[in-house]
Amino acid sequence: QLQFVESGGGLVQPGGSLRLSCAASGFTFSNYALGWFRQAPGKEREFVAAINWSGDSTSYAESVEGRFTISRDNAKKTVALQMNSLKPEDTAVYYCAATRTYGPPTIIKTQSRRVDAWGQGTQVTVSS
Repeated sequence: QLQFVESGGGLVQPGGSLRLSCAASGFTFSNYALGWFRQAPGKEREFVAAINWSGDSTSYAESVEGRFTISRDNAKKTVALQMNSLKPEDTAVYYCAATRTYGPPTIIKTQSRRVDAWGQGTQVTVSS
């Protein structure tokens, strides 16, 4: 059974940093592209970042490009999202996701219905 356990959310001031992490179990991690989505109150879930199965290709939403970095460790079965220069509009529940594919990370973004597993979500609040 595909499972994720997320950690790392919290409260941070504008301009600060947080690192989210997702630990996977129950599947062959390197067969999957991985991504992060977020959902703010009253809004639909939106794509944040994705990384391909080998970790050598990434994709970001325009709103986080240059501030967020996604990475993965296939040996440890973890995916991380380093978030810098945080803004109040980054406040949301963040979810990790996995899609079985050897294709580009944009598949996570454009075909979210293909996601095979979701994390439970972790709250990120950016406020002074």
